Amino acid sequence: MWRAGSQTWLHQLSKAGKLCVPAINVNDSVTKQKFDNLYCCRESILDSLKKTTDIMFGGKQVAICGYGEVGKGCSAALKAMGSVVYVTEIDPICALQACMDGFRLAKLGDVVRHVDMVITCTGNKNVVVREHMDLMKNGCVVCNMGRSNTEIDVNSLQAPELRIVLLAEGRVLNLSSSTVPIYVLSITATTQALALIELFNAPEGRYKQDVYLLPKKLDEYVASLHLQTFDAHLTELTDEQAKYMGLSKYGPFKPSYYR
Repeated sequence: MWRAGSQTWLHQLSKAGKLCVPAINVNDSVTKQKFDNLYCCRESILDSLKKTTDIMFGGKQVAICGYGEVGKGCSAALKAMGSVVYVTEIDPICALQACMDGFRLAKLGDVVRHVDMVITCTGNKNVVVREHMDLMKNGCVVCNMGRSNTEIDVNSLQAPELRIVLLAEGRVLNLSSSTVPIYVLSITATTQALALIELFNAPEGRYKQDVYLLPKKLDEYVASLHLQTFDAHLTELTDEQAKYMGLSKYGPFKPSYYR
Protein backbone atom coordinates (compact mmCIF):
# COMPACT_ATOMS: atom_id res chain seq x y z
CA MET A 1 0.00 0.00 0.00
CA TRP A 2 1.18 3.53 -0.62
CA ARG A 3 0.11 7.07 0.06
CA ALA A 4 0.67 10.42 -1.65
CA GLY A 5 4.22 11.28 -2.54
CA SER A 6 5.58 7.80 -3.27
CA GLN A 7 3.80 6.96 -6.54
CA THR A 8 6.67 7.83 -8.87
CA TRP A 9 9.22 6.03 -6.74
CA LEU A 10 7.21 2.81 -6.60
CA HIS A 11 6.44 2.90 -10.33
CA GLN A 12 10.14 3.31 -11.03
CA LEU A 13 10.97 0.34 -8.83
CA SER A 14 8.30 -1.73 -10.55
CA LYS A 15 9.52 -0.85 -14.05
CA ALA A 16 13.08 -1.69 -13.03
CA GLY A 17 11.98 -5.03 -11.61
CA LYS A 18 13.14 -4.02 -8.12
CA LEU A 19 9.80 -3.90 -6.33
CA CYS A 20 10.00 -6.64 -3.72
CA VAL A 21 6.33 -6.81 -2.71
CA PRO A 22 2.92 -6.03 -4.23
CA ALA A 23 1.71 -2.45 -3.68
CA ILE A 24 -1.83 -1.08 -3.79
CA ASN A 25 -2.18 2.51 -4.97
CA VAL A 26 -4.37 3.99 -2.23
CA ASN A 27 -3.66 7.58 -3.28
CA ASP A 28 -5.43 7.12 -6.62
CA SER A 29 -8.52 5.48 -5.17
CA VAL A 30 -11.63 7.54 -5.92
CA THR A 31 -12.53 8.08 -2.26
CA LYS A 32 -9.01 9.24 -1.39
CA GLN A 33 -8.77 11.54 -4.41
CA LYS A 34 -12.13 13.19 -3.91
CA PHE A 35 -12.19 13.58 -0.16
CA ASP A 36 -8.58 13.96 0.93
CA ASN A 37 -7.53 15.93 -2.14
CA LEU A 38 -10.60 17.80 -3.41
CA TYR A 39 -13.05 18.34 -0.56
CA CYS A 40 -10.51 18.55 2.26
CA CYS A 41 -8.27 21.02 0.40
CA ARG A 42 -11.30 23.10 -0.57
CA GLU A 43 -11.81 23.85 3.12
CA SER A 44 -8.30 23.64 4.57
CA ILE A 45 -6.73 26.12 2.11
CA LEU A 46 -8.89 28.93 3.51
CA ASP A 47 -8.27 27.88 7.11
CA SER A 48 -4.51 27.66 6.52
CA LEU A 49 -4.26 31.06 4.84
CA LYS A 50 -6.36 32.74 7.52
CA LYS A 51 -4.31 31.25 10.35
CA THR A 52 -0.96 32.15 8.83
CA THR A 53 -1.64 35.53 7.18
CA ASP A 54 -5.08 36.79 8.34
CA ILE A 55 -5.52 37.90 4.74
CA MET A 56 -8.84 38.92 3.20
CA PHE A 57 -9.66 36.97 0.06
CA GLY A 58 -12.15 39.26 -1.66
CA GLY A 59 -10.64 40.95 -4.69
CA LYS A 60 -7.25 39.27 -4.29
CA GLN A 61 -5.62 37.91 -7.43
CA VAL A 62 -4.40 34.35 -7.02
CA ALA A 63 -2.38 32.02 -9.23
CA ILE A 64 -3.13 28.32 -8.68
CA CYS A 65 -0.47 26.10 -10.23
CA GLY A 66 -2.08 22.81 -11.21
CA TYR A 67 -5.75 21.87 -11.69
CA GLY A 68 -5.85 18.32 -10.40
CA GLU A 69 -8.06 17.43 -7.46
CA VAL A 70 -6.11 19.64 -5.03
CA GLY A 71 -6.03 22.55 -7.48
CA LYS A 72 -9.75 22.20 -8.14
CA GLY A 73 -10.50 22.37 -4.43
CA CYS A 74 -8.27 25.40 -3.80
CA SER A 75 -9.55 27.24 -6.88
CA ALA A 76 -13.21 26.69 -6.00
CA ALA A 77 -12.69 27.87 -2.42
CA LEU A 78 -10.90 31.08 -3.36
CA LYS A 79 -13.31 31.87 -6.19
CA ALA A 80 -16.22 31.49 -3.76
CA MET A 81 -14.54 34.03 -1.45
CA GLY A 82 -14.35 36.62 -4.23
CA SER A 83 -10.76 36.13 -5.36
CA VAL A 84 -9.75 36.46 -9.02
CA VAL A 85 -8.21 33.08 -9.80
CA TYR A 86 -5.73 32.24 -12.56
CA VAL A 87 -4.83 28.61 -13.23
CA THR A 88 -1.66 27.20 -14.76
CA GLU A 89 -1.71 23.69 -16.26
CA ILE A 90 0.36 21.42 -18.49
CA ASP A 91 -2.44 18.89 -19.15
CA PRO A 92 -4.89 20.09 -21.84
CA ILE A 93 -7.75 18.09 -20.30
CA CYS A 94 -7.33 19.67 -16.87
CA ALA A 95 -6.75 23.02 -18.57
CA LEU A 96 -10.05 22.71 -20.44
CA GLN A 97 -11.80 21.83 -17.18
CA ALA A 98 -10.38 24.99 -15.61
CA CYS A 99 -11.69 27.10 -18.47
CA MET A 100 -15.12 25.48 -18.30
CA ASP A 101 -15.21 26.14 -14.55
CA GLY A 102 -14.70 29.84 -15.21
CA PHE A 103 -11.00 30.27 -14.45
CA ARG A 104 -8.44 32.14 -16.52
CA LEU A 105 -5.77 29.82 -17.90
CA ALA A 106 -2.37 31.47 -18.04
CA LYS A 107 1.36 30.88 -17.71
CA LEU A 108 2.76 31.78 -14.31
CA GLY A 109 5.36 34.08 -15.81
CA ASP A 110 2.62 36.12 -17.49
CA VAL A 111 0.60 36.83 -14.33
CA VAL A 112 3.10 36.59 -11.49
CA ARG A 113 3.80 40.36 -11.51
CA HIS A 114 0.34 41.33 -10.33
CA VAL A 115 -1.00 38.40 -8.27
CA ASP A 116 -1.24 38.59 -4.49
CA MET A 117 -0.86 34.86 -3.90
CA VAL A 118 0.77 31.91 -5.65
CA ILE A 119 -0.34 28.43 -4.58
CA THR A 120 1.34 25.32 -6.00
CA CYS A 121 -0.73 22.13 -6.33
CA THR A 122 1.17 20.08 -8.90
CA GLY A 123 3.17 17.40 -7.08
CA ASN A 124 6.12 18.39 -9.29
CA LYS A 125 9.38 20.21 -8.54
CA ASN A 126 10.64 23.74 -9.23
CA VAL A 127 7.21 25.07 -10.18
CA VAL A 128 8.02 28.43 -8.60
CA VAL A 129 11.66 29.40 -9.13
CA ARG A 130 13.83 32.47 -8.63
CA GLU A 131 12.88 34.05 -11.95
CA HIS A 132 9.25 34.06 -10.80
CA MET A 133 10.13 35.43 -7.38
CA ASP A 134 12.08 38.31 -8.88
CA LEU A 135 8.87 39.44 -10.62
CA MET A 136 6.55 39.13 -7.63
CA LYS A 137 5.13 42.20 -5.94
CA ASN A 138 6.28 43.07 -2.46
CA GLY A 139 4.48 40.91 0.11
CA CYS A 140 3.20 38.30 -2.34
CA VAL A 141 2.12 35.17 -0.44
CA VAL A 142 3.66 31.94 -1.75
CA CYS A 143 2.65 28.52 -0.48
CA ASN A 144 2.47 24.86 -1.44
CA MET A 145 -0.52 22.53 -1.29
CA GLY A 146 1.12 19.82 -3.40
CA ARG A 147 3.81 17.34 -2.51
CA SER A 148 6.54 17.72 0.10
CA ASN A 149 8.69 20.85 -0.29
CA THR A 150 9.85 20.38 -3.87
CA GLU A 151 7.45 22.70 -5.70
CA ILE A 152 8.97 26.00 -4.56
CA ASP A 153 12.67 26.78 -4.96
CA VAL A 154 13.06 27.65 -1.28
CA ASN A 155 16.83 28.02 -1.50
CA SER A 156 16.38 31.10 -3.69
CA LEU A 157 14.77 32.87 -0.76
CA GLN A 158 18.08 33.09 1.07
CA ALA A 159 18.74 36.28 -0.91
CA PRO A 160 17.98 39.33 1.31
CA GLU A 161 16.51 41.41 -1.54
CA LEU A 162 13.43 39.19 -1.86
CA ARG A 163 10.37 40.43 0.05
CA ILE A 164 7.75 37.73 -0.35
CA VAL A 165 5.83 35.79 2.28
CA LEU A 166 6.65 32.06 2.14
CA LEU A 167 4.30 29.93 4.24
CA ALA A 168 5.38 26.76 6.09
CA GLU A 169 8.85 26.95 4.49
CA GLY A 170 7.40 25.50 1.29
CA ARG A 171 6.01 22.37 2.93
CA VAL A 172 2.41 21.23 2.43
CA LEU A 173 0.47 24.11 3.92
CA ASN A 174 -2.64 22.41 5.27
CA LEU A 175 -0.56 19.71 6.98
CA SER A 176 1.69 22.36 8.53
CA SER A 177 -0.75 25.12 9.44
CA SER A 178 -4.20 23.59 9.66
CA THR A 179 -5.95 20.36 10.58
CA VAL A 180 -7.44 17.55 8.53
CA PRO A 181 -11.12 16.92 9.41
CA ILE A 182 -11.73 13.65 11.24
CA TYR A 183 -14.24 12.66 8.56
CA VAL A 184 -11.54 12.82 5.89
CA LEU A 185 -9.08 10.96 8.12
CA SER A 186 -11.68 8.25 8.60
CA ILE A 187 -12.15 7.82 4.85
CA THR A 188 -8.41 7.71 4.20
CA ALA A 189 -7.66 5.35 7.09
CA THR A 190 -10.50 3.01 6.08
CA THR A 191 -9.16 2.89 2.53
CA GLN A 192 -5.67 2.07 3.79
CA ALA A 193 -6.90 -0.60 6.18
CA LEU A 194 -8.97 -2.33 3.49
CA ALA A 195 -6.01 -2.26 1.11
CA LEU A 196 -3.83 -4.01 3.70
CA ILE A 197 -6.55 -6.59 4.40
CA GLU A 198 -6.92 -7.21 0.65
CA LEU A 199 -3.20 -7.85 0.25
CA PHE A 200 -3.06 -10.08 3.34
CA ASN A 201 -6.09 -12.20 2.42
CA ALA A 202 -5.51 -12.43 -1.32
CA PRO A 203 -4.82 -15.96 -2.59
CA GLU A 204 -1.28 -16.66 -3.66
CA GLY A 205 -0.59 -15.39 -7.14
CA ARG A 206 -3.35 -12.76 -7.32
CA TYR A 207 -0.92 -9.93 -6.72
CA LYS A 208 2.59 -10.06 -8.12
CA GLN A 209 5.46 -7.68 -7.37
CA ASP A 210 3.78 -4.76 -9.10
CA VAL A 211 1.63 -1.70 -8.42
CA TYR A 212 -2.18 -2.08 -8.39
CA LEU A 213 -5.19 0.18 -8.01
CA LEU A 214 -7.51 -0.43 -5.08
CA PRO A 215 -10.31 -2.76 -6.30
CA LYS A 216 -13.41 -0.69 -7.10
CA LYS A 217 -15.54 -2.94 -4.90
CA LEU A 218 -13.51 -1.80 -1.88
CA ASP A 219 -13.47 1.81 -3.04
CA GLU A 220 -17.27 1.81 -3.20
CA TYR A 221 -17.49 0.02 0.16
CA VAL A 222 -15.53 2.85 1.83
CA ALA A 223 -17.98 5.36 0.37
CA SER A 224 -21.03 3.36 1.45
CA LEU A 225 -19.77 3.15 5.04
CA HIS A 226 -19.45 6.93 5.24
CA LEU A 227 -22.85 7.62 3.73
CA GLN A 228 -24.30 6.76 7.12
CA THR A 229 -23.07 10.11 8.42
CA PHE A 230 -25.63 11.87 6.23
CA ASP A 231 -28.53 9.51 6.89
CA ALA A 232 -28.35 8.85 3.15
CA HIS A 233 -30.16 5.97 1.43
CA LEU A 234 -28.87 4.41 -1.77
CA THR A 235 -31.22 3.41 -4.55
CA GLU A 236 -30.95 -0.28 -5.44
CA LEU A 237 -31.05 -1.65 -8.97
CA THR A 238 -33.79 -4.08 -9.85
CA ASP A 239 -32.76 -7.41 -11.33
CA GLU A 240 -33.98 -6.20 -14.72
CA GLN A 241 -32.00 -2.95 -14.48
CA ALA A 242 -28.83 -4.74 -13.38
CA LYS A 243 -29.10 -7.19 -16.28
CA TYR A 244 -29.69 -4.32 -18.74
CA MET A 245 -26.59 -2.48 -17.49
CA GLY A 246 -24.49 -5.63 -17.26
CA LEU A 247 -23.77 -5.02 -13.57
CA SER A 248 -24.13 -6.81 -10.29
CA LYS A 249 -26.84 -5.33 -8.09
CA TYR A 250 -24.21 -4.96 -5.39
CA GLY A 251 -21.42 -3.39 -7.42
CA PRO A 252 -18.87 -2.50 -8.40
CA PHE A 253 -20.71 0.12 -10.43
CA LYS A 254 -17.65 1.70 -12.05
CA PRO A 255 -14.91 0.08 -14.15
CA SER A 256 -11.49 -0.49 -12.57
CA TYR A 257 -9.96 2.44 -14.47
CA TYR A 258 -12.54 4.97 -13.28
CA ARG A 259 -11.07 7.87 -11.30
